[in-house]
Amino acid sequence: MPVHNSEIAAMFDHVADLLEIQDANPFRVRAYRNAADTVRDQSRSVAAMLDEGADLAELPDIGDDLAGKIAVIVRTGHLALLDEISDDVPEAIVAATRIPGIGPKRARKLFDALDLTSLDDLEKAAEDGRIARIAGFGEKTQARIRDELARGDITERRLRIDTAEEFGEPLLAWIRGIDGMEKAEIAGSYRRRKETVGDLDILVAGRDGGKIIERFTAYDEVEDIASKGKTRSTVTLRSGLQVDLRVIPSLSWGAALHYFTGSKAHNIAGRRRAQDRGLKLNEYGLFKGDEQIAGANETQIYDGIGLPWIDPVLRENRGEIEAAENGQLPDLVELGDVKGDLHAHTTASDGKNTLCEMAAAAKRQGYEYLAITDHSKSQTQAGGLGADELAAQIDAIAELNEKIDGIRLLAGCEVDILKDGGLDFHDSLLERLDLVVASVHSNFALDEDAQTERIIRAMDNPLVHIIGHPTGRLIGQRRAYALDIERLVGAARTRGCALELNANPIRLDLKDVHCRLAAEHGVRIAISTDAHSTGGLDHMRYGIDQARRGWLERGDVLNTLGLDDLVKALKRN
Repeated sequence: MPVHNSEIAAMFDHVADLLEIQDANPFRVRAYRNAADTVRDQSRSVAAMLDEGADLAELPDIGDDLAGKIAVIVRTGHLALLDEISDDVPEAIVAATRIPGIGPKRARKLFDALDLTSLDDLEKAAEDGRIARIAGFGEKTQARIRDELARGDITERRLRIDTAEEFGEPLLAWIRGIDGMEKAEIAGSYRRRKETVGDLDILVAGRDGGKIIERFTAYDEVEDIASKGKTRSTVTLRSGLQVDLRVIPSLSWGAALHYFTGSKAHNIAGRRRAQDRGLKLNEYGLFKGDEQIAGANETQIYDGIGLPWIDPVLRENRGEIEAAENGQLPDLVELGDVKGDLHAHTTASDGKNTLCEMAAAAKRQGYEYLAITDHSKSQTQAGGLGADELAAQIDAIAELNEKIDGIRLLAGCEVDILKDGGLDFHDSLLERLDLVVASVHSNFALDEDAQTERIIRAMDNPLVHIIGHPTGRLIGQRRAYALDIERLVGAARTRGCALELNANPIRLDLKDVHCRLAAEHGVRIAISTDAHSTGGLDHMRYGIDQARRGWLERGDVLNTLGLDDLVKALKRN
């Protein structure tokens, strides 16, 4: 049974969390976190690499011990160390670490100080004021814990789009391997390329429903079969992901694909248009009375209700129906439009590959340019560069540009925005850079006015070109900090500063609606990967998906410009 990279990475992350809760050696904790990042960043299956005889110890941050553990996981699906230490840490403490601002050590402190045994106990402690009395917590933290637990989504299981893809695409390929299968697609929020998915909906058109269902339920990652009929089945994969499969008649393929892609609000709007024309639209087709007049493909469905085909990424009932009716659908940006990446790290800070290796990888992507933006000095935990180190890197980039062909490296830096809105380096050094990405990495708990003013002050410096991951969120781990996004967009417009759409699937920051807001105000978006390895450059496609959900066109995106035009665009007034 194949083991996916995300499963291995999740095991290592879980080990790191448990070790940190147990107050283990911080270097040991960091080793597992780094290994998780390395496995997650691989563009190829680690299991396949092992089958081909690759020495995983040669990967960054792996080594012989962790390579051996990966081999055991691939062979058995288990990690003995994880089983051992899991017995010593209550699951409720692990769940509490998913509350923003409550890391493993603070979660352990909470449970020990108050003698808690469950999340219900934690919620009661937040409600009756006991948490605020613990040193280092206080009223604000107590309120945040209470609010997060009240939301009820701490234990909710949703997979990031990249993880869902890792499980869904091999399953789809397995289904497509059966004789008599005509078409198969994953629909739902996955097809709309949302940031996270709760489950997968797979549609199949074929002649033998029973045979298709048998093939589906025989997939080697199926752990539980909830239902199994002639045209429909529901299973749960080993990963815990629920998958629903429906076998559809070919004459209804387009109607079913439209219906099960959603969104619900988009479908309701479509059905109303059909009703206005005396028609009925459902998952079986478009009908006039009892006669099906369309249904075999989606274009027929949209034609039948008086609209051009609408890209699934736009189907959220956010004005796409009206835009389609008026011939104003956006010409969405595509991956092939991207000319370079404006946010990447090397071994100089917390990256896993050297300057030369990152340059070569960007060249393989077909890019004209790559900005090297290692962390600034305040990011000590990420190996942030001091002033002398950054100056040396600027010289090294200039020297490397003299030696390489087909790619231009831009000397940049991801500069910390300090609490007061100042920057981590003096202007005399920043002036030497081709590109400055200014980012918030600390003081997340400032109120909305203070946080917004802080970032705007950073933008006041004309040497800042891009605000990195503007809202600071980590999907499933940390909510966005309080921020007046409309005010931020307005300030970016008047100052000629770009905002980043961080393409790393754990961030996807900005959100789609914020991308659209920025474009409507004439603020350019830089879709960048924040790559910490050569494999991280492949994340650009997730950023493109997010940009398309935000209605972005090629002209809205800074790094669709060729090198010469980019250099001109980076010159702020």
